[in-house]
Amino acid sequence: MAKETPGEMKMDIITGAQIISEALRAQNVRYMFGVVGVPVIEVAMAAQAAGIKYVGMRNEQAACYAASAVGYLTGRPGVCLVVSGPGLIHALGGMANANMNCWPVIVIGGSSDQNQEIMGAFQEFPQVEACRLYSKFSARPSSLEAIPSVIEKAVRSSIYGRPGACYIDIPGDMVNGKVDRSKVREVSCCLPPPVTMAEPQSVSQAVSVLKQSKRPLLIIGKGAAYSRAETNIRDLVDLCGLPFLPTPMGKGVLPDTHPMCVAAARSRALQHADVILLLGARLNWILHFGLPPRFHPDVKIIQVDLCAEELGNNVKPSVALLGDVNAVVKQLLESFRKDPWKYPFDTEWWEILKDKIRSNERASQVIELLPHNCIIVSEGANTMDIGRTILNNYLPRHRLDAGTFGTMGVGLGFAIAAAAVAKEQIPQQRVICVEGDSAFGFSGMEVETICRYSLPIIIIVVNNNGIYSGLDEDTWKELGKMGELPNVAPPVSLLPNAHYEQVMSAFGGSGYFVRTPEELQAALQESLADCEKPALINVMIDPYSDRKHQDFPWLTRSNL
Repeated sequence: MAKETPGEMKMDIITGAQIISEALRAQNVRYMFGVVGVPVIEVAMAAQAAGIKYVGMRNEQAACYAASAVGYLTGRPGVCLVVSGPGLIHALGGMANANMNCWPVIVIGGSSDQNQEIMGAFQEFPQVEACRLYSKFSARPSSLEAIPSVIEKAVRSSIYGRPGACYIDIPGDMVNGKVDRSKVREVSCCLPPPVTMAEPQSVSQAVSVLKQSKRPLLIIGKGAAYSRAETNIRDLVDLCGLPFLPTPMGKGVLPDTHPMCVAAARSRALQHADVILLLGARLNWILHFGLPPRFHPDVKIIQVDLCAEELGNNVKPSVALLGDVNAVVKQLLESFRKDPWKYPFDTEWWEILKDKIRSNERASQVIELLPHNCIIVSEGANTMDIGRTILNNYLPRHRLDAGTFGTMGVGLGFAIAAAAVAKEQIPQQRVICVEGDSAFGFSGMEVETICRYSLPIIIIVVNNNGIYSGLDEDTWKELGKMGELPNVAPPVSLLPNAHYEQVMSAFGGSGYFVRTPEELQAALQESLADCEKPALINVMIDPYSDRKHQDFPWLTRSNL
């Protein structure tokens, strides 16, 4: 047997998979979600060895949703690990969703070996080029030695400026390639994102406009939640007596039960406000583009955003405050503390808002059975409308939904991410995932993932037998007599009384099929009492009920 030379004995050989994982850990990446196969299995194994938690999913789209949700919840990107070709293509939906939501995520895709390019290699696809449309940064390292630098740039790009998705392409021969560790450049963790502040002159102008307002309104977006601005926003609201309206994922930055919250008078507040302070929210479809008739034609917008290109979209702001939401709110606070001003609570504007709040509360006065610190995930058109109005949030970043892109299928991926983070940070915290039956179908097999990792998620499927609305069982049977179902069944209909709870039972979780308030109350209480086991409660509701008039009696005071 040949003996090693002294030079060879000193070499510390490291694989590409190890370089990737150690570089991710150096950038303080803690979570990885994916679907493994050739050529990325070794990357997942090396990630675990480096101390990164790996959660194996059943679909790349759900894996990318989960990784992006980690980015929103923690401020540090999660990683989505996928195989080449179709695996990466499945993840593009998650990348697009992350970019639209402005959430940081890193996607690492395996690709065909470099020496087989343009030869028709297995699952060969122009991955770097394809991802450029869906990401802030898309690149392939030029060598094993360059991997840490590319990973640092991807992580930095994902969190600097407006957060978003970044892609790193790793050819198969790089994964198992080997190099002497001494030749690999160590790259330290990137600095936290720079905190930018608005121009002092613009801040003074914003304060002046607010002080002159007759009907002020503060709108809190998910950008404020991501900025961790809750403390300063609370101080601003309390100091100035401003009525506020949260966007769907802005809920919880201040509690929905805060006396200044006017969510129950949303339409009236938007239509009649004469000055709106917009904190980390975009004037897109969620806010009706800021245009009449949903907004007052002469409304003055004070827009706070960290992205210069966002300022002035759809409506020219009276004052544009470019900067980090938390930092800019702190600037506003300092101005109001130097020269105090408080909007009176006995104005006609408050009476208009309170009158509408009272009328809506009479229509749907509910209290929650759910823990105040639970994370609520919601998806499905009707289900999100219902959840936004009757499920209160008390803490920031405790509501996840279809978001800016209106993406269906995000629910279980988001819930898995939230539960994984909670398990490490607050072990007793519950994740409640409220799904429409249609939305559940997009990622229902992730129930197996939930059970495999013993994540005590409670899934509530609001089942109306269809997309928006469905048919009852008798009508469905009659349709079958009229002809072939593909010819006669309404496109929005799903199988009546589908037993989705059996999917959970099949993998060892608890499944409940409920039709009455009493059955639902018992199922929910039993599920909440078991902090170790996931559950799915399949709630049958009237398939013909309007979303606003559907009764949800399990949440009413009389049934608690």
